[in-house]
Amino acid sequence: MTETATDQPLGELEIVHLFYGAMPTGVSVSHTGRIFINFPRWGDDVKFTVAEIRGGELIAYPSQAFNNCRGASDPEALVSVQSIVVDPADRLWILDTGSPMFEPTSPGGPKLVRVDLDRDEIAQTILFPADVALPTTYLNDVRFDLRRGRAGAAFITDSSDQGRNGLIVVDLDSGQSWRRLDDHPSTKGEAPPDLRMIVEGRQFLHREPDGSTSALTIGSDGIAISADGERLYYCALSSRRWWSVSVEALLDRDLDDDAVAATVIDEGDKGSAGDGMETDAVGRLYVTDGEHNAIHRRLADGTWETVAHDERLLWPDTLSVAADKYLYVTANQFYRHPMFRGTDNRHKPYVLFRIHVGSGPVELR
Repeated sequence: MTETATDQPLGELEIVHLFYGAMPTGVSVSHTGRIFINFPRWGDDVKFTVAEIRGGELIAYPSQAFNNCRGASDPEALVSVQSIVVDPADRLWILDTGSPMFEPTSPGGPKLVRVDLDRDEIAQTILFPADVALPTTYLNDVRFDLRRGRAGAAFITDSSDQGRNGLIVVDLDSGQSWRRLDDHPSTKGEAPPDLRMIVEGRQFLHREPDGSTSALTIGSDGIAISADGERLYYCALSSRRWWSVSVEALLDRDLDDDAVAATVIDEGDKGSAGDGMETDAVGRLYVTDGEHNAIHRRLADGTWETVAHDERLLWPDTLSVAADKYLYVTANQFYRHPMFRGTDNRHKPYVLFRIHVGSGPVELR
């Protein structure tokens, strides 16, 4: 019998951990190799929304008590975490959406929490006011430049598919925050006929409880910062384009939105819709390709190459370049969730992979 040709994998993915419970999204790795994972409350049985992988087991982090919220506006506990990121000073930051099941937010829920990894204790909590974290806001991902101001700055994407998209800037010293590129076209998701997202041969759509469908228009989602800290990169999940903006402009409170928008650059087509974005210390940009089970990389000369393509890479979600010079990525079958398929078509286990890339993370400190 003659065998027909098949799709060929590319890159050597290593399995780091298998998840048989709740669906993970974010991953980050400390400078000493500690691995942290988060699980947003999207309908799964989430016993803790942030965990550390220790000895092959998931342990609530920084404690089970801090993962037990008293409601969506609890300022003293984690509500529903979308992203965790280790900063250049080896501190863990937890981005809490305050929005379980994408519900409207209220003050106290949306927050940015810093954890001291030496003591495994909360060191700082920054709450977002109602004019920054809007009722429709979904805090998605965050990057840092610790050289800015007295204690550094954070940059966050608002990926809402129900309201205004944009970027949020945080002064880590004062805790003050403000919106930038609020509802700017570059932060908006696209919809048919401009974009038809196809995953596993099906159009990727929202499915309503009554069985009707609507276009997926998730806005500014992926985020990364250039190795020199001059440009902030971002992309909508529902788009194949990516953009950059001046970090200096984002931080300058004297500039109005039009002046900030004047620094935006359309960086072009990144090859696929997807939500993961990351940079490494030598200036290469990594993006996930949710439509084709792949991760691509843009080199310093502007050319692109594929880092990994594998049938197991079912919706590569968050990317994290670690000090061990590996790129870590969660594969969580996001598009098989009941909110898109009507029924739960996800097949456990979900997977945390890594692949050697030969460079460490951007270290702006």
